Amino acid sequence: MAFLEVEDGKRVYYEHHAGAGRPVVLVHGWAANARCWDTTLTALLAAGHSVTTIEHRACGRSDKDFADTSIAAIASDVVALVEHLGLREPVLNGWSLGGAVVVEAARRLGANLGGLVLTGGATPRYTAAEGWPYGGTPDDVEGVLAGLAADRPGTFRAVADAVCVKQVGDPVVQSIWLAFLESGPGADATLRDLAHVDQREILPTIDRPVLLLCGREDGFVSFDGVAASRTLFPNARLVEFGGCGHAPFLEDGETYRTELLGFLAGSGT
Repeated sequence: MAFLEVEDGKRVYYEHHAGAGRPVVLVHGWAANARCWDTTLTALLAAGHSVTTIEHRACGRSDKDFADTSIAAIASDVVALVEHLGLREPVLNGWSLGGAVVVEAARRLGANLGGLVLTGGATPRYTAAEGWPYGGTPDDVEGVLAGLAADRPGTFRAVADAVCVKQVGDPVVQSIWLAFLESGPGADATLRDLAHVDQREILPTIDRPVLLLCGREDGFVSFDGVAASRTLFPNARLVEFGGCGHAPFLEDGETYRTELLGFLAGSGT
């Protein structure tokens, strides 16, 4: 097991799988852990890529008692890990809230960014605002957090049940729920922060290739919002997963892996 000390003696968990190909960094969604990427990880390794996974502050095997669990703080951990491992022009792939994390990390990496993949990415905003009519409201987020405060297992089970639209089987849903249950209360603050993050000014500055992968029936991140975000990037392509929800890598894994590997092979990255 590998840990990176990032703040006040606190550590985040990561895995680094060596490979000769372009480095890829996988950043999971809210309250999840790195195991959600296992089928994606296997495909990337088979294609020869170097693959690194990282678990958010207060999630998975990372320490739970961080003082700062904001999007910016988690992004700083991604950048610190890239620098610690000496990764050269990695492609960052963020799922859901992890999408906001990798956008901020991409901004900080600058010229050392190879490309960006957003899997149902919660960016540039998770909630609606003036000029951005997509998503819910901060009050909706507070409702989820109130549910967690009253019944953490039950609320997380309801969220896990809603992640996928396609039938993926109870073991997959159970694995999502169990990952959620590993998260600490600091993860709640991460979601609260996401409700107010606005990255509309960052997206146009990312001049590397961008791949947007999103389920048409995503109940957490608006597909229309993802489609709108494409126009903010200088060089982005959108892949729609019909009949899929919030986790196309689980619901239509074969297509997801084909699109991801094709991007890595053919985009100059």
